[in-house]
Amino acid sequence: MDVRFSPALHRQRHQFVIDFIKKNKPKKVVDLGCSECSLLKQLKFHCEIELLAGVDIDGAKVKRKMQGLAPMLTDYLQPRNDQLLVEMYQGSVTQRDARLRGFDLATSIELIEHLTLADVDRFSEVVFGYMSPAAVIVSTPNYEFNPLFPRLAGFRHSDHKFEWTRAEFKSWALKVCVDHGYQVEFTGVGRAPPGQQERVGFCSQIAVFHRLGGREVCNVFRDDADDALSYTLLYSENYPSLHDNNILQRVLVMEVLYWAEQLRRRWVEEETGQGDDADTPAEGEGEEWHRASEQHLEMEEKQTAAAMKNLVEHQDVEDGELFWTGGQGQQESGRLRRCVSVPLSVLWSRCPKISALSGSLGNLRRLLTDHPDVKLSQDGSAVLLNDQEQEEDRDDLEDSGFAEARRCSHSCEPEEDWDADALASGDK
Repeated sequence: MDVRFSPALHRQRHQFVIDFIKKNKPKKVVDLGCSECSLLKQLKFHCEIELLAGVDIDGAKVKRKMQGLAPMLTDYLQPRNDQLLVEMYQGSVTQRDARLRGFDLATSIELIEHLTLADVDRFSEVVFGYMSPAAVIVSTPNYEFNPLFPRLAGFRHSDHKFEWTRAEFKSWALKVCVDHGYQVEFTGVGRAPPGQQERVGFCSQIAVFHRLGGREVCNVFRDDADDALSYTLLYSENYPSLHDNNILQRVLVMEVLYWAEQLRRRWVEEETGQGDDADTPAEGEGEEWHRASEQHLEMEEKQTAAAMKNLVEHQDVEDGELFWTGGQGQQESGRLRRCVSVPLSVLWSRCPKISALSGSLGNLRRLLTDHPDVKLSQDGSAVLLNDQEQEEDRDDLEDSGFAEARRCSHSCEPEEDWDADALASGDK
């Protein structure tokens, strides 16, 4: 009878790493022997990771798959709070590279069985002695499990140089601990059929190493050059994050304009007893529209209701657009545009995301000052939003053709008279 795993065995190995990361929250993670980058593509979604690196000796395979690590559209629309740098290297795990020292976690998933035993010794020296990460997860096939695969002859893969029993794996791991100052615990994934687990163990055996002294201690070779750079950097990408001041400002402005508009609309509704026309459902859509809008408005109700008490009155501010008579250099008329003023103090105190992004009311004002999409009051204490009703009246006036006719009345030139020109020149 064939042994089947659910979820698939490789998914169980990846999930083991993910669960470890959720629990221990490492900031710097490197996957040794990353191959097709499938584990890294899952780890990039974990916000606790700030540096995610992958190493594989097959650079061509990494190049084919590494684009899957690029930021997606949602990463730009909703940037991370913390930074994330993704780096991919071509290189051998038996060689040292200073850029991979001091990581919080190194993973080696089904890798060491592809090395010769001599290279396994070098792997141990490089990973545990030189790189010296705070934690290391190593998985490898359990040879004792192989008899449960009836059609398997020899090792599980043609490239495997060896496959260890549980005792052999334990012997290697304990020697690593003695040589390099780690402690280890053993587990695995891929359980055997009922009644056989104790006899054969897990299909993939796993050793989890923790460096003695934790992240504060770094046990490295003292006689080796610290600037060894033997790997080739294939890919490097900084994900958009709020650590970038330009991105922070863009996200903050969107939040400010959104919530200021919500407050303006609520205030206008209370003052006039009616909402904007844009919120009115089309004929025959009333019930469906109300069901959808009630769910959306219920989420906003709690955040906006308290702010309504402090929303201030209409203000008259002078519109910067002036009309001039042709060539006279004098102001013909100035127009007044009615605005709603939304205090920054209301936005900062009543909208949690705005306060979290800005940090302080003073910083909120600084980030909004001189931004082209935000109009502040003269003292910089409030966001000014144009009155929707007046804007609609102005649009109606322009749509009527009056504005176009007014422009034409000042810019028309005499039409050319081709017949008159011909007579003046004597042409027949």
